[in-house]
Amino acid sequence: MTQTSSGKLRRIGIELEFSGLGIEQIARTVKAVIGGSISPISPYECDVEETPHGTYHIELDSSYVKRLGRHEDDKPDDGGLFSLEKLSDEVIGAIAKQVVPFEIVTPPIPMPELDTLNALVEQLRAAGAQGTHHSPIYAFGLHMNPELPDTRAETLLAYLQSFICLFPWLARESKVDWSRRITPYIDRFGSSYARLITAPDYAPDMDRLIDDYIEHNPTRNRALDMLPVFAEVDWDRLDAALDTHLVKARPALHYRLPNCLIDEDGWTLDEPWRHWLQVEYLAYDEPRRQAMMHAYRKHLDDPLSKLFDVWARDCERWLLPLPR
Repeated sequence: MTQTSSGKLRRIGIELEFSGLGIEQIARTVKAVIGGSISPISPYECDVEETPHGTYHIELDSSYVKRLGRHEDDKPDDGGLFSLEKLSDEVIGAIAKQVVPFEIVTPPIPMPELDTLNALVEQLRAAGAQGTHHSPIYAFGLHMNPELPDTRAETLLAYLQSFICLFPWLARESKVDWSRRITPYIDRFGSSYARLITAPDYAPDMDRLIDDYIEHNPTRNRALDMLPVFAEVDWDRLDAALDTHLVKARPALHYRLPNCLIDEDGWTLDEPWRHWLQVEYLAYDEPRRQAMMHAYRKHLDDPLSKLFDVWARDCERWLLPLPR
């Protein structure tokens, strides 16, 4: 499904986490490749505005450090105390730049134009960007935010079912780095929720779909985070149940499984995107998805299959061949 229900091309936003470059150099690289004008916000945040698709946001991915940068000018100049406080902020910022990634958040881009970002990846690599494998502590990721064709309950359920069935294969093919596996940010959906939504008689309306999701997943920390789209559909319902101050409502999924291998020769967005396309195609192939869910439920009931993660291999027979 390449279009939204309104007939427009579906779009996708990309988030790249990496280290090795300063914010000024990142902004200059984005401007050189994409175009636009640079608009600094703080030592830790910057926008590149007026590009063909909108604003690219660059930030040190740490809310505390960003707050320091934004509010530094508001601090009273009270001599030694202020100087000590400012030094502390600078030290904290310098340390954060060693362990916290900078992140480029792109505006929504038409899906057929996703390949244009590979030129940006190439130039950032040439400039010295460092990705997931550069250090054992670099749990950096590539996040994809594909716009949904529509936000009906049936559509959201189909994507959830497809993702849950394909997750072991996606994790294997993505070769998720151990530094990211030990963090909670890309947790898999639990087996109780997997059983619930792949049950043959599960056909919830939107209220039940959201309530069931929140009951089993009261967190943003899932490899496929559904909270942004649920917030878009029913903010009040989500806000009444969860802390939503970090949730950004949008008619898109938030897929955060892949590594960011920006410093490795030949790495592009193409392979992670091809992996995601298997979810797309399965979501819109009802007979194949129902058959796969039936097999997946058998896997969940088989202790040996779960122990040796046989399903990651078995998934292959359900995949579609995709042109390279």
